[in-house]
Amino acid sequence: MKRTITVDLGRMLFHIDEEAYQRLEGYLRSWEEHFAGDPAAEEILEDIEGRMAELFRERLKDREQVLTLPLVERVIGIMGDPGEMEEEDPARPVHTEKKRSYRRIYRDPDNRIVGGVCGGLGAYFRIDPILFRILFILLTVAGGSGILLYLILWIIIPEARTTAQKLEMRGEPVNASSIGRKVKEESGKSPNA
Repeated sequence: MKRTITVDLGRMLFHIDEEAYQRLEGYLRSWEEHFAGDPAAEEILEDIEGRMAELFRERLKDREQVLTLPLVERVIGIMGDPGEMEEEDPARPVHTEKKRSYRRIYRDPDNRIVGGVCGGLGAYFRIDPILFRILFILLTVAGGSGILLYLILWIIIPEARTTAQKLEMRGEPVNASSIGRKVKEESGKSPNA
């Protein structure tokens, strides 16, 4: 019989066995130490916890209700360790699960004129959003379908609110290192930029 603990991770409640809890607590503490003194540390750590909670939810099977050590180790492997953050070399090929990424369509709140649909499509397809804006204008002038299509996309495409969603939108890996980098980039922007 194992003891379980209830934890709040990324605003989600999980039951976790004691051994897995100790590993997870040590892992999160190592990130706290890594970002100590950084003005964006609290936001970065919140985003790391949120992403880990998403990964745990995705990987918990219907019958499983408790986070176990193998599951915690698997998610830590995806997220990466603080030591790997300095060692990251974009030229070095990486073939591990933690570097895999996929793109997902979101509305881009950082590059929007109306609802962020064109900015999100541009980020997803890696095309300048102005091309989508021109396309919607041409569709509107040609028969009015551009406005209807834009409104439908505005309704069905979710907005990228979290750092992890913004990274997914651009096809970047969603791990602790990229979350930290993205939050630092965003915190370095001035409100008038």
